[in-house]
Amino acid sequence: MTIDRKLLIGVAAIAVLAGGGGYLIARTFDPHGAPVRHEEHAEEEHEDHAEGYVALTPADAPAAGVELAHVERGGGADLLLPGRVAPSANAQSMIGSPLDGTIVEMHVSTGFNVKKGGAIASIRSPDGAAARAELDSARAALDVAEAADRRDTSLLEQGATSKQQWEATHAAMLKAQADLRAAEAELAAMGSPNSTGVVVVRSPISGAVVRISTSPGAVLDDGDEIAAIADSSRSELVFDAPPASIGAIAIGTHIEGRGASGEVIEGEVTGVSPGAGGSSATVRARILGPAPPAGTVISGRLAQAAGNVMTVPSDAVQTVEGRAVVFISEPGGFRARPVITGRVGGGRTEIISGLQGDEQIAGTGSFLLKAELGKGEAEHDH
Repeated sequence: MTIDRKLLIGVAAIAVLAGGGGYLIARTFDPHGAPVRHEEHAEEEHEDHAEGYVALTPADAPAAGVELAHVERGGGADLLLPGRVAPSANAQSMIGSPLDGTIVEMHVSTGFNVKKGGAIASIRSPDGAAARAELDSARAALDVAEAADRRDTSLLEQGATSKQQWEATHAAMLKAQADLRAAEAELAAMGSPNSTGVVVVRSPISGAVVRISTSPGAVLDDGDEIAAIADSSRSELVFDAPPASIGAIAIGTHIEGRGASGEVIEGEVTGVSPGAGGSSATVRARILGPAPPAGTVISGRLAQAAGNVMTVPSDAVQTVEGRAVVFISEPGGFRARPVITGRVGGGRTEIISGLQGDEQIAGTGSFLLKAELGKGEAEHDH
């Protein structure tokens, strides 16, 4: 074979590390013997791999501040509701004064934990003293009536008294028993004051004192509030809903609450109460899982209709080069995938297209991946 008959194509591949470039250069010769430079295909493949890609394994992501999340599916019409954590209706008690009187002593203060039957306050009442005196009088009258009944019963058996006389004596004894029962019931309703009219008001439930409504020396009427007790271990979620929405909220519906710090409180609707005069309706939900302290302010998200809309945490959506992207988890890192977003609410964003629905994605902290991606592109430009 000669150069005149055929062009001799000599190829000499020389791997040379380009200064600061970090890629391989191959040297070839054209038919005229002039060298030609071009970048190795492996470098092109590397650039394709690196485009929109951040090398961070899912196992290392949490330590880097990136939390993993999943795509969720649900109804496309979500209702956002303001709400709070409150004691359950049967886990709180407003303790009122059982009679007219004056506060002698408060045995608790706000935040104090009491057991069922624990002392709340002592009240002195003239009505209480009178009720105690009536009870003592009724007991004495019964003693007399019972003695008379025993005497006439004995005389009747001996034929020394008439049956009519015994019947009158026996009826008086039965009335005395009824009077005693009435006096006992009245005294019990007053809290069983002692002979001086002092009654100790006690808590009907165990819990924490959430409100004190009076103080020593205050004069109370029957029924005036003394304190409020709540069992903090029995809480529920309470939301305010627009009146027009109550027809779409069904018992048993799942509702998701979020606190100010982002914690999620799962719940299940147990009741819906329409508001009076066009005011907001009240939605109550049973808490599924740990309960925050009563009084915690939350927001609720409730799916009103069935659907198959994909949603992701709003923190997962970032903007790269003017496009909305979500970082998809891959074995060796995360890749930015463009998406088309829809409505935003309750801390979540609808994904209209761009995802299949089974991806694991970067949620909270995805902005760190965006920053790392921008840093890598800047270095590549230089």
